[in-house]
Formats: sequence, C-alpha cells, structure tokens
Amino acid sequence: MYLCCAITNQGVRPNNEDALLIHKTIVTEGVTETRLQAPFIAAVADGVSGEHSGEVASFTCLDMLRVVNFSSRTDMDAELNNIHQTLAQIGAQDDETVNMQTTLCAVGIDENEMIHTINVGDSRLYRYRSGTLIQLSRDQSLVQMLYEEGSITKAEKETHKQRNIIFPVLGNIKSMPIFDIQVLEEQVEYGDVLLLCSDGLSDYVSSPEMEEILAMPKPLIRRMQLLTQQALENHSTDNITVIGLTKVLDEKKR
Repeated sequence: MYLCCAITNQGVRPNNEDALLIHKTIVTEGVTETRLQAPFIAAVADGVSGEHSGEVASFTCLDMLRVVNFSSRTDMDAELNNIHQTLAQIGAQDDETVNMQTTLCAVGIDENEMIHTINVGDSRLYRYRSGTLIQLSRDQSLVQMLYEEGSITKAEKETHKQRNIIFPVLGNIKSMPIFDIQVLEEQVEYGDVLLLCSDGLSDYVSSPEMEEILAMPKPLIRRMQLLTQQALENHSTDNITVIGLTKVLDEKKR
C-alpha cells in the first residue's frame, strides 16, 4: 500500500495553472491525502507560463490521463501522443485557448509494483532515500542542454537567466514534444519518498533544503506543507505543486 500526500497552491500568482493527479482524482487547489493500492499513476502538470489557458491545458491533460487503465502493458507513448494531439486540436480551435500547453511529470506503480517514470518538460520527479535526494527525471530545457554539453556549471544552471526556457511540451502546435518514458525495473523501498513537483518549488527550494525537510520525523503531509512553505519563504513567483509518495504497511495485514 502507498500513502500519497499532495498540495497545489497558486502562490503569488492570480490563478493556478498547476494541477495534480492521484490515481483518478484531479486537484487544482488545496491539500489531499490518500492511500492507494497498485496499480496507479500520480502526476503534476504545469500550464506553460505565457501561453493562453495554461490551467485549461493542465486540467485537460490530467483529465485524459486519469482514465488511462494503467498497467505494465499500457502503451504510454500512444497515450501521451493522444493527449498531445487533443490539446493541440483544442488550442487550434479557439482564440481563448490558442497554443495552450502543459508540462507533465508522472510516476506510475504497476501491478508488479515496478516504477514507471513519465516526463515532458521541466516539472520534476525525485527520490529521497536514506537522507539523499536524487532527481529521476531529466529537465527538457535549454539550461539542461547547456549543462550536459559543458557550457555551464551545475551552479550556473540553478541561477541561469534562461532557465525557464523549455523544449516543446504537450499541446505545442508547432513542434512535437519528446516523451521521456522509463521503466526503472525496481520497486519503492520502505522509507523512500518519491517527490513530484512543479518548478514553482524546484526552482526555489534547493536540494539540501528538500533533504532537510524530508528527513524530519513528521507526517508526510506535514513535510509537503513545509516544502510549500519553504518555496514561499524563498520568494517563489510561480504556482507551487508537490506530491509525496511513500510505501506503507497495509493496515489489513498488520
């Protein structure tokens, strides 16, 4: 069994273009906590800043994802292509939604409890284990490309003035996004926390700060609240969304 705790917060923005999905439930504002049995998907979608109707794009993306009958046999490439094409079609039909786009970062736990990762854009998936946080997703962004080719350092990547420039994401009517889909061939271990978040958190809360909060002997939902609070205290200028996922004992088997 898995405990999933999540928060999405508009922050200082006038509206929330982020949304989150836990299994079949979409949340566009507030706090949620639930226990789940595999298989399921948890996801964060961030409507692209500067584009029309980012909140429509993020919600529509997750609304389509939540009806996917996820398992180890699911063709996620085909599912993401369907979501992308639908968003692009909607964006091309109405001036109010023209070129609406969204990132998507998701983790799926299949019926064998294996971890599947899904990423389009720069929302992030981390794994916290034994005091150390590592990023499992790869940012699809200009600064990540510059970092990988050696043009900038890791420290420069964190503060680069072009760090918000990302590659094509779901709904882009001019370019096809790249679907980064991986099967890790491993399970969540007891004590692990899988952390999904939008860049309203990851751009403003450092990895050491995340590790310090995640190491606290507090309920998972409280740690998610503290991460959100830290982003606000660090002057996040974006919407903030975070999901924490951990493995727990099935109460029926205790």
